[in-house]
Amino acid sequence: MPEDFKGFEEPADWLTFDEVERLLGAFARLGLQRVRMTGGEPLLRRHLPELARRITALPNINDLSLSTNATQLDKHSVALKAAGVSRINVSLDSLKPERIKAITGRDALPDILNGLAHANAAGFSPIKINMVAMKGTNDDEIDDMVAYCIDQGFTLRLIETMPIGDTGRNTAYLDLQPVKARLAEKFDLIEASFHGAGPARYLATPDGAFSVGFITPISQHFCETCNRVRLSVDGTLYLCLGQDDKFEFRPLLRGGITDSELEDAIRLALTHKPERHEFREQPHKILRFMSMTGG
Repeated sequence: MPEDFKGFEEPADWLTFDEVERLLGAFARLGLQRVRMTGGEPLLRRHLPELARRITALPNINDLSLSTNATQLDKHSVALKAAGVSRINVSLDSLKPERIKAITGRDALPDILNGLAHANAAGFSPIKINMVAMKGTNDDEIDDMVAYCIDQGFTLRLIETMPIGDTGRNTAYLDLQPVKARLAEKFDLIEASFHGAGPARYLATPDGAFSVGFITPISQHFCETCNRVRLSVDGTLYLCLGQDDKFEFRPLLRGGITDSELEDAIRLALTHKPERHEFREQPHKILRFMSMTGG
C-alpha cells in the first residue's frame, strides 16, 4: 500500500454482515465450501468474530480461515477460535524489527510475535507464516525464517511478488525455484502434498513435522488449477488478481434481488473468470491496490 494511499472504502459502501451472509449462503448452495477472511487487515472490522460465527453456520461451509498481520490477535484469538475459524495465515516478511518497520511503516514486530503466541495458545492449527520474498530486501533471511518456523511449529509459505500497482512493480522480484532447490538440500526436505485448496507447492521434512510452501505466480503459475475468487468489502467480486474481470453484487443485493436471481447472477459472474493472468506479458496492466482487492 503506497504511503499516501487514501482510497479506503467508506462504511456506507461496505456490505453489511447480513448482506455478506446472504451472498455467501447463495455461493454455498452452488457448491462453495471454503471461505477466507482477508484484507487489508480483517481484524480492523468491528465484531469480526460475529461474522465468522455466521459464516461457519452456513450449510456446506466446512472451512473458514483468516489472513492477518497478527497485531490484533492478542485481543481476538479466543473469540475467533470459538466462532469457528480453524486456520490462520500471518504475514511476516522479516524477523528484524527495523525491516518490519521499513516494510510496514511501523514498529510492529513485537505485536506480531505477541499475536502469534496468543493464536498458538488458542489452538489454531495449522498456523502458516506468509513471507513475501523480495530480492535485496529480505532474501537473506529466508533460512532464518525456516529455522524460526521449525522451532515454533509453524508452516512457512514463501511468496513471489506480483506486479500489482506501483508498490508491487517496484518491489524486486525473486525467483523462488532456485530457493526451493537450495532449501531442499540444506534442510533435507522432500516433495510433499497436503490436502487443501491453495496454490502452494510444498516441501517437507521426511517425518512431516515441518513444511514450507512455495506460491509462485510468476516462475511457475498455477492458473489451470485456480478456483478462487475475491469478494471485496464493497461487494465487488474479482475473478482474477491479474485481470480486470469483476462483477458488482452490492447493487443487486440492495435492489431487491430474489435468492434464485442471486444464484443466477453468481453463475453469470463465474463465467467471466479468465483462463490465466498476464503478469509476465503485461506487468503494467493492473493498476488497483491489493489493499482494495484483498490479499
